[in-house]
Amino acid sequence: MAVPRSTPGAEPRAAVRAGAAPARVEPRQDPVEHVAEALERLAGDPYGAVVTLDADRALRDAAALRDELRRTGPRGPLHGVAVGVKDLIDVAGLPTRAGSAVRARAAPADRDAPVVARLRAAGAVVVAKLHTHEFGLGPTGDVAAEGPARNPHDPTRIAGGSSSGSAVAVAAGYLPLALGTDTGGSVRIPAALCGVIGLKPARGVLPATGTVRLAPSLDTVGLLAADPGTALAARAALAGDPGRPRGPRGARVGLAVDPYWTAAEPAVRAAVDRAAAALEAAGAEVREVGTPGIDEIAAAYMPILGAEAHARHAATLAERPGDYQPESATGLSLLAGAPPDEHAAALRTARRVTDRLAGHLAGFDAVLTPATRVRATPLGARLVDVAGERSTVAAALLEPALPANVTGWPALSVPVAGPGLPAGVQLLGVGDDADERLLLELAETVTHAPG
Repeated sequence: MAVPRSTPGAEPRAAVRAGAAPARVEPRQDPVEHVAEALERLAGDPYGAVVTLDADRALRDAAALRDELRRTGPRGPLHGVAVGVKDLIDVAGLPTRAGSAVRARAAPADRDAPVVARLRAAGAVVVAKLHTHEFGLGPTGDVAAEGPARNPHDPTRIAGGSSSGSAVAVAAGYLPLALGTDTGGSVRIPAALCGVIGLKPARGVLPATGTVRLAPSLDTVGLLAADPGTALAARAALAGDPGRPRGPRGARVGLAVDPYWTAAEPAVRAAVDRAAAALEAAGAEVREVGTPGIDEIAAAYMPILGAEAHARHAATLAERPGDYQPESATGLSLLAGAPPDEHAAALRTARRVTDRLAGHLAGFDAVLTPATRVRATPLGARLVDVAGERSTVAAALLEPALPANVTGWPALSVPVAGPGLPAGVQLLGVGDDADERLLLELAETVTHAPG
């Protein structure tokens, strides 16, 4: 049975509070007990994270996995683990509505997207479809047919987007793991604002088949997790183990010092400093580094995104403008006038400058930057001050994240302990073949940094 989400503002039935410790993968947990508890928490969600529960199938799958566990042992670390899926990704038997009235009558998917099928094959149990900013078109998570997703640390503030429900479900302690998609930070931004791990793998590592695409040159399936170990287990289940354990000792981390990266609110800058200190204390070599060409890479993003997103939505927007949320319709309409050769030129620039930057950073394993320029802003706010300058909230969230989508390099948002709202830092892998396991091992060090 597919169960619609609860009414926003309803009291949770389970003991889930704002800022609750995220659920974690526990060894030898009973799949049925774990999945039933996750479903109960999700059913009482007051933050707008849940679109649909798949309770009956989830409990059947959990019972079968419990029997299998008793007979032959676990398939791996995800055996019996409850996971959620962003509502841009197909789950067999459930509609994919993409946060939009445009897809209000979407038929149930007839098969799982490959990433979902791979999680099931690893023993994970899909329990819910989760909130997305409409069609993945924004980084705030408060524009969708279902209403806004709310930050568990302060429900008057945004959760970030577009993988908003996935971040909320992990941060609120409902689930240890969720799938998202990332076109310009859509995994890493909500992870940073909600205080969880957000991994965007390198371009092409995870198949995007069975997802609602926004900009194929930039789209990436990603993971949101309670801790780096859970993210690593999921990354291995989805695409194979990314490498042997190395640990932080001897890793070479560049601390990005260009103005492009350092413009951030004081709490975010302090989080970057604490992360750098923790990495150094663990034996990593942390050295200040410039990122030449980063402004050109960033400037290539909108021509690529705009042309591809507009091409996907132009016909539907013309026929059914009222079915889009007003902010989405306005944004898509503004993309209509781009010169036809701008997209190809931006792709050429991105390839050229990415190659040059990779050469400049060849001695580094990762680059440390802010994940966003600001922490979670109030719901509905669209302007914010950053380092003495007025900015749109969207730009303040997107700008540190989008270079990883243009380059195709892997990137990881990592929460750093500190006072007040969560602040995240970003570990950007250098090159398409960057060591994603090492990024997650560095993240383990950062998450244990003192606040």
